[in-house]
Amino acid sequence: MRVALGSDHGGFRLKEKIKEFLAEKGIEHKDFGTFGLEAVDYPDYARAVAEAVARGDFDRGILCCGTGIGVCIAANKVPGIRAALCHDTFSARASREHNDANILTLGERVIGPGLALDIVEIWLRAEFLGGRHARRLDKIKALEFFYYKGQHWNWGEGS
Repeated sequence: MRVALGSDHGGFRLKEKIKEFLAEKGIEHKDFGTFGLEAVDYPDYARAVAEAVARGDFDRGILCCGTGIGVCIAANKVPGIRAALCHDTFSARASREHNDANILTLGERVIGPGLALDIVEIWLRAEFLGGRHARRLDKIKALEFFYYKGQHWNWGEGS
């Protein structure tokens, strides 16, 4: 597994802890920045990680900012990305099993590093379950395709 990492200044310290954790576990990863505490714009780092995951250069991505919200919103603008903001282990597992989330976002100012690393570990281990969830994921992909192409989609009755 290859993991792309990124953060703004508000998530820098947490990203560094996650980077150490991945190294200890022998998980290949690349840090897309930021590389310090100087104020930066989170969409720049969310875009870099999201595009790398969407291209298939990395299997998954992890983004951190102060709350995890900004990087989640920005990453989800990239076609092919399903970023999930998770601040508990149940949501982390469900985001993979039910939604096939390919980017995890976390807020350094919201959770402590111990819980964050538990979330990362569970999220990296969990796999998409398919089945009924695949049908729902197909609908998400259809939404993305049609809105990206400037069209609108009507699910129709009973869909």
